[in-house]
Amino acid sequence: MNITKHDRFTPIRTALAACAISALACLPGIASAQQKLTFAIPGIPPIFGGTIALVAEQQGFFKKHGVDVAVRAFETGAAASRAVATGEIAVAFSPTPLVVSQVSNSDVKLIGIYGMEHPDWLIGSTDPNATCASMKGAAVGVDSVGGARSIALKTMLMGSCKMKIEDVQEVALSSNGPAAMAAGQLKFGVLHIDDIPFIESQTKKPVKMVVKQLDSRPVDHYMMLVANKDKLAQNRDAYVRIIAALIDAQRFMRDPANAAKVAEAAKPTGRSADLAEKALKAYLAMEFWPDNTDGLGRKNIETLTQVMKKVGNIKQDKAPAPYERIADPSVWRDARALVKP
Repeated sequence: MNITKHDRFTPIRTALAACAISALACLPGIASAQQKLTFAIPGIPPIFGGTIALVAEQQGFFKKHGVDVAVRAFETGAAASRAVATGEIAVAFSPTPLVVSQVSNSDVKLIGIYGMEHPDWLIGSTDPNATCASMKGAAVGVDSVGGARSIALKTMLMGSCKMKIEDVQEVALSSNGPAAMAAGQLKFGVLHIDDIPFIESQTKKPVKMVVKQLDSRPVDHYMMLVANKDKLAQNRDAYVRIIAALIDAQRFMRDPANAAKVAEAAKPTGRSADLAEKALKAYLAMEFWPDNTDGLGRKNIETLTQVMKKVGNIKQDKAPAPYERIADPSVWRDARALVKP
């Protein structure tokens, strides 16, 4: 068979043409970044802390950085982290106490790639005379038994009230505890700071802050954006781009001129525009969303890990996982390089 020079190069030209038509398919890193990825935020309705992901989606920051991301609310951060661990979804905001316990106890394939170091948890009450002592035997609203609010309750009871979790009755309500308190169905609940103005707007009475977690443990870690270790290794570029979008979203949220747009993005949380703007100011004041850092402070995470061992969330026969197994700050560093100074 005679093969001409033209014939020999035809397959090459065809392949190059295919690449030109579909360049993404010929560049694995970029192609993988274009896959539909799910970003889970905890709570139905979502907690206000997840607003940063809603802003990144609504303001087009994910698209700007070349990732196709859908933000989806999960009932709890625990449910979201399980979906990440099984590979069902790409990333999720999940409570750090839960993540370090899961990794230490079972070597679950989760790793933090971005974080929020400052917890806003508190135990609040509609009873103006409430104290630690008056909580004994009382019903306390949490998300789920063993979930983020439940773990926060346990640590606040032990740290500030010298009580055990068994001294109260946990009532699992997802993120609807504040609504139950506003309706007079509960006197106590584990709350976020944005829950307080909501309850007060409904009851027309002040909420008593019985315990604040930051008072009982100033060095702490609240929440991580977790990825599946294997998926991160396979498609790292996409995760870097997700973090780049969050960096842009945080900058957007810090600009007072954008407060109304942030409040609009926060609608899924159930907050009115007025309450959302008040919550935004409070969260920015405490640097809830990290400003030009990865939010994965070694001291914060290692301190929390030791607390989880002390309170029994890390099993007696298990050693706390090292920082390097829990967090990977390099993803944020690469994402920061994609974002303009």
